[in-house]
Amino acid sequence: MGSQEVLGQAARLASSGLLLQVVFRLITFVLNAFILRFLSKEILGIVNVRVPLGVFWSLFLGWVWLRLLEVPDPNVVPHYGAGVVLFGLSAVVELLGEPFWVLAQAHMFVKLKVVAESLSVILKSVLTAFLVLWLPHWGLYIFSLAQLFYTAILVLCYVTYFKKLLGFPKSTKQQALPVSRMTDLLPNILRSRAFINWKEAKLTWSFFKQSFLKQILTEGERYVMTFLNVLNFGDQGIYDIVNNLGSLVARLIFQPIEESFYIFFAKVLEREKDATLQKQEDIAVAAAVLESLLKLALLAGLTITVFGFAYSQLALDIYGGAMLSSGSGPVLLRSYCLYVLLLAINGVTECFTFAAMSKEQVDRYNFTMLALSFSFLVLSYLLTHWCGSVGFILANCFNMGIRITQSLCFIHRYYRESPHRPLAGLQLSPVLLGAFALSGGITGISEVFLCCEQGWLARLVHVAVGAFCLGATLGTVFLTETKLIHFLRTQLGVSRLTGKMT
Repeated sequence: MGSQEVLGQAARLASSGLLLQVVFRLITFVLNAFILRFLSKEILGIVNVRVPLGVFWSLFLGWVWLRLLEVPDPNVVPHYGAGVVLFGLSAVVELLGEPFWVLAQAHMFVKLKVVAESLSVILKSVLTAFLVLWLPHWGLYIFSLAQLFYTAILVLCYVTYFKKLLGFPKSTKQQALPVSRMTDLLPNILRSRAFINWKEAKLTWSFFKQSFLKQILTEGERYVMTFLNVLNFGDQGIYDIVNNLGSLVARLIFQPIEESFYIFFAKVLEREKDATLQKQEDIAVAAAVLESLLKLALLAGLTITVFGFAYSQLALDIYGGAMLSSGSGPVLLRSYCLYVLLLAINGVTECFTFAAMSKEQVDRYNFTMLALSFSFLVLSYLLTHWCGSVGFILANCFNMGIRITQSLCFIHRYYRESPHRPLAGLQLSPVLLGAFALSGGITGISEVFLCCEQGWLARLVHVAVGAFCLGATLGTVFLTETKLIHFLRTQLGVSRLTGKMT
């Protein structure tokens, strides 16, 4: 399979399911906004921070949560113990679907992934809303049962799809799969082969260590909240709501791009070879794609940062009312907008880095992440004592900045001996930078005079000002970033063509 064909498939994986994701996320957004009107900050803090258990630590942490940590007042948060057990069970159920998820991701089954995950989230939100309205006294039963229901539906979607697909051995998709029946996905021992493929086992162990450390880096603040009690349950709930709202765009746009183009880079590049020793056509295509993705991530992140600063309070007021728009909520979301910029850049740089690294380089990177994990946890604790829950976001920004630096150094070394310079994607024209700065200033002034205590008419005017500035900024992007526009047009065209052919 040529690099251009792989690129077309990756573009299709990233783009063709985006509309479905947006529609499904909008539905869940509305449902969650409705649910927030009927819940206290304390129960949200328990559900979103204390109860979600790591898959590998379900049993151990379940015991810790029930026996060693502070148990909330049952009058405020009823059924805490049952909630912990059910969340742990849901983690085990979700693990059962991992082989199917990996198979679907590797073979770019776009619609399956989008429909399965989105349908599960929607049904979970509907069940949560129903239980909150009709059985509010159930407390944590509501969220734990909804989570278990979500994982069951998710796994059922994948199992049903592959069971039907493997039942038609003559289909094109089935013939491309490395398995021919459902039992092939279960553990088995072949007499003709060694019990363990040590080369693959070592590589798997390297990625496991990396994933474990990445879990600390991405979810470490939750462990700090839980074990060190730096925030009360109410503040934890507000933080997690803002965190979920702020990461909505990252989950909608950046995550599909990162996952899809990781597959592209992994298929086009060879791990154990330098750039000069590989097919130069593939190296050139990978460099061009990386440059365009970096530019896209930078522009999307800057747009969210600039416009998010002036519209954070309004967004929180619409989403959750005074519970979110007053107090620390707006400051948290504004800080998170900056974090989204770093998330966007890091997602692109790491998807290339992890696809191109050799096993030895992955191991060296793991040592760096180990040190970074420790410093991140310490910094989270210190910054939280200094400036409250915003400290977690600032620590995340520091963590993300270090990871971006690591990846940029690797990319620079990787292309050092070649004529390609993909890091040029992080450079913007002065005109475009001026447009962002001007838009930020205008929308900031608009927020001071029009939001958010002046009534709905003033809010609508504030939104109109933002829409005008956003349109002007996007127009400037269209005029100055012609190379990126060409990339988006051609690859979206490829993805549509591929979608019609399949």
